[in-house]
Amino acid sequence: MAKITFHNEWLAATGCLIDGQWISSPVQFAVLDKFSGQKVAEVAAADRDMVARAVRTAKEAVDRGAPPPHERGVALREAGRLLEKHRARFVGAMVAEAGFVVSDANGEVDRAIITLNLSAEEATRLTGDMVPFAASPGAHNRIGFTMRFPIGVVCAITPFNSPLNTVLHKVAPAYAAGNSVVLKPSAYTPLTAALLAEVLLEAGMPPAFLAVLQGEGDTVGTWLLQEQDVAFYTFTGSTRVGRIIQQSAGLRRTQMELGSIASTIVCAGTDLDRAIPKIANATFRKAGQVCTSVQRLYVERRIAGEVAERLVECAGGLAAGDPRDPATRIGPLITEAAAIRAESWLRDARAQGAKVLCGGRREQSVLTPAVLVDVPDEGDVWCREAFAPLASIRPFDDFDEAIAGANSTPFGLSAGVFSKDIDQCLKAARSLRFGTIQINETSSARSDVMPFGGVKDSGFGKEGPWHAMREMTEERLITFNP
Repeated sequence: MAKITFHNEWLAATGCLIDGQWISSPVQFAVLDKFSGQKVAEVAAADRDMVARAVRTAKEAVDRGAPPPHERGVALREAGRLLEKHRARFVGAMVAEAGFVVSDANGEVDRAIITLNLSAEEATRLTGDMVPFAASPGAHNRIGFTMRFPIGVVCAITPFNSPLNTVLHKVAPAYAAGNSVVLKPSAYTPLTAALLAEVLLEAGMPPAFLAVLQGEGDTVGTWLLQEQDVAFYTFTGSTRVGRIIQQSAGLRRTQMELGSIASTIVCAGTDLDRAIPKIANATFRKAGQVCTSVQRLYVERRIAGEVAERLVECAGGLAAGDPRDPATRIGPLITEAAAIRAESWLRDARAQGAKVLCGGRREQSVLTPAVLVDVPDEGDVWCREAFAPLASIRPFDDFDEAIAGANSTPFGLSAGVFSKDIDQCLKAARSLRFGTIQINETSSARSDVMPFGGVKDSGFGKEGPWHAMREMTEERLITFNP
């Protein structure tokens, strides 16, 4: 099959967006095609004054008040319609700057439309709760209820590995709840965010309610932490950076989706015809650059050999290379340095006695999908987040042993369990310390309506429009005493 050719129609504005205007600056940074390494754009980075102006504009907008909930919902639904209309532009941008294969880029658009429509629905359903005063002696005649109000300026700092849908999981609920948003996308993937901003403005989001500040975390991100008019920080990224943001935020509220080492447990009796394709997809999708990608695969010993054999067979059928080729299933990592780092981890694992059953071959930023066994506890591929297309299989004899292993990392974002034994499933639900425990699914299954977030060093707070909107609002109690 021929490669798909993308033309420059997908290129977006290359400045910073403040109050509806795209603004340039003398400081520029290059956006590279993640497969070819060629420069596809030069983007203007925000300076300190631009950051202050963006936050000030956003604060003034939210102080004046957002459009009514119904109008916010209309704008978000229209953005979903426009996203579908401009699908080819978004797919082209993500294939180039994120290295997504075409199917992953289209999946990102599909999910983003769902996120917009869910947020639009919740914009008109944001309510508080009644207070049962009858529970207090002598207060039975009182009436009490809570109401939710916008928290203010929401600062969204987003990653490269989901440059559209993760951005919308922050921007859309924030605006649906009546907040203004200052967005700092990853410097690896600024063009998708710029395209999204164009769509949101065309859909009717008031210009003062959305700013896009391009640049690096060490500069633009640091300056945003210094802006005291930011009321809420929502961040997806490393635990190291999450700690910095939390320390700077002080008493201001935050939502953090941080690091992960995701585990999936496979018990004997599992329908492997169903489970193995799910595991392969969850391990290798987006070149393993998903925070919930299967990295540790615990398999009951009596089926461990069969699972390894089947997973290797699946991995061998996933062509790695040019993401524009329709036959490609594994595209490049975000940088060649990331691929070199993963390759070195695999080399070290071999030196420590691990066996690489397949894959691990690197060509520039592309790494073929790898399956390992006999990985020692101290191996980087086992005890550090890989963010690469690789998984390590470890047999277990006792289910409690597998649970303890999955729980042994500092992280707790998501875990998967395949079992037909209801007692094992219930034990997993009670014992696995993760934000999400997926039964007869992998760690990486996600629906955009569900609450999503972690525990331990994986952070706190929830995404998912209904849940995020409650994070991004202030709840006030109103009482009447007749």
